Amino acid sequence: MNHSLEGSCQCGEVHYQIKGEPLVLYRCHCTECQKQSGAGFGMSMWVRNDDFEILRGSLKHFQRIADSGGKMECFFCGNCGVRIYHKTLNKKQDYIVLKPGTLHNTQALQPTADIWLKSKQAWFVPPDETDHFEGPPDF
Repeated sequence: MNHSLEGSCQCGEVHYQIKGEPLVLYRCHCTECQKQSGAGFGMSMWVRNDDFEILRGSLKHFQRIADSGGKMECFFCGNCGVRIYHKTLNKKQDYIVLKPGTLHNTQALQPTADIWLKSKQAWFVPPDETDHFEGPPDF
């Protein structure tokens, strides 16, 4: 994968760049990701804090309680409402959870896991080649 990726919100007001390799890419089947994406699952990618930079625009944010019970802070474009990333507040983490659908080029992305399968849609069958987690991942 390219060591520099760029993305934006839907309206183009917010642009960002990722330098360095993402840590992991997965499909999340938690109820919040289903609601946020408007689909059967959401895609998420861990990116080191130091590798993420806003190039243009600014993000608004709100806090919510995750399916795991932890507190999360979610960052989105204040104009079009597209979520760019979120992070957990209950523990120190050196990464953000980026919504990779906001990247300009997603052709090289390949999910390695399916998480929160206990709340997946009945029609979804996780592929054999991904790691499977009934709840939060242990990676």
